[in-house]
Amino acid sequence: MRITNNMLINNMINYIGNNLTRMEKLQAQLATGKKIQVPSDDPVVAARALKLRTDVAEIQQYQRNLKDARSWLEITESALSDIGDIFQRVRELIVGTDSIENPQDLQATKNELIELRTQLINLGNSAYAGRYIFTGFKTDQKLLNDDGTFALDVSNTEQIYYQIGLADSINVNVLGGDLFNAGTDAAAGSTSKFIQDMNDLIEAFDTADYDKISSMAKNFSDNLDTVLRVRADVGARVNRLELTANRMLNDITNFTKLMSENENVDMTETIMNLKNEENVYRASLAGGARIIMPSLIDFLK
Repeated sequence: MRITNNMLINNMINYIGNNLTRMEKLQAQLATGKKIQVPSDDPVVAARALKLRTDVAEIQQYQRNLKDARSWLEITESALSDIGDIFQRVRELIVGTDSIENPQDLQATKNELIELRTQLINLGNSAYAGRYIFTGFKTDQKLLNDDGTFALDVSNTEQIYYQIGLADSINVNVLGGDLFNAGTDAAAGSTSKFIQDMNDLIEAFDTADYDKISSMAKNFSDNLDTVLRVRADVGARVNRLELTANRMLNDITNFTKLMSENENVDMTETIMNLKNEENVYRASLAGGARIIMPSLIDFLK
């Protein structure tokens, strides 16, 4: 086959173009730090990158769920702590009644109990981020009316779960009936055990019924035991969240490392390859210059 100048020039342009393409790819890798710019560069790396990015996004969502669940439980634990303090104070007032002789002191104690009852009702209507925490699924409605009766029906099966991992969820709420009604469902219009005990004690102070006041001590000990039981359950859930959060931190670190190994280029190797391609490109330009150097004028000389 006869080799013409045209063929030499076309081949030279094609080879130089290929060299430029390889240089452009390496320069893009240096500029972005990534092995591929489009999936067609390396379909295997691209598919693995999509999977790892999906895994990281899921873990980040689980971490957000963990923070929200922990905040909910911390608000619940704070409310339970305050309720426990109220019952502890009520027990102190009952014990101190033995030394009360004049009606003024009884009235003062009664007034304090009324304030404690109001505070207990307010704690029953505690909310987190605009959601009532003791009302099961009905988080937009308060648990107790101003008189201490239940404002709605709450079944002890209305448990709210947060997804905190793959096939892993946790219950974050405490049911109003389980807490305020000694484990039974809350029925709208009925008075919870906690509030009824407060009402009975206030009435006993109003009538100066010392025997009834003394007998009420057991009721409030039982109420305090209920609060402690619920607090222990909430504390166990908080501990589980902390362990899960630590595991999630390890997972996000591991998956981020895998993403980096899969997607990121080795800068040293890439720079060396780029310099090598640059040398090849310069050599091809020099060779091309020699190929197109002869002209008709040269032959006429």
